[in-house]
Amino acid sequence: MKKIIIAIDGFSSCGKSTLAKALSKMLNYAYIDTGAMYRSVTYYFLKYNISINDASAIHNALKNIEIHFERVNGENHVFLNGQDIETEIRGLEISNWVSEVSAISEVRKEMVKLQQAMGHRKGIVMDGRDIGTVVFPNAELKSRCY
Repeated sequence: MKKIIIAIDGFSSCGKSTLAKALSKMLNYAYIDTGAMYRSVTYYFLKYNISINDASAIHNALKNIEIHFERVNGENHVFLNGQDIETEIRGLEISNWVSEVSAISEVRKEMVKLQQAMGHRKGIVMDGRDIGTVVFPNAELKSRCY
């Protein structure tokens, strides 16, 4: 069976992650949680005291960030530089900073590049904002959650 890219766009709390997780399990596709990617960058910035106002530090930090996803005991987990940080990125401190970090243009550009690279082999379900318009405008299947 030919594998495709499934892109699910939408605002926060509209159910896109629930749909994406269910689809990925049903199809045995990789689930890419773009929100977790931005949370991972935020975690890295906080851990290494990277100022969101220091363009040079941000640029250098992004060169040292590797993010991937794996299933652990049937659940999707995010790994930052080989370390499972799924629990760490769900805390209040990350939640308080993730919007500011994700608003940084260079961070967004780097995450889009990484997301597109994750889609090269197809067989993925990705949810987030602008996934079907910016990240994968040619995705074989797109859905918008309101």
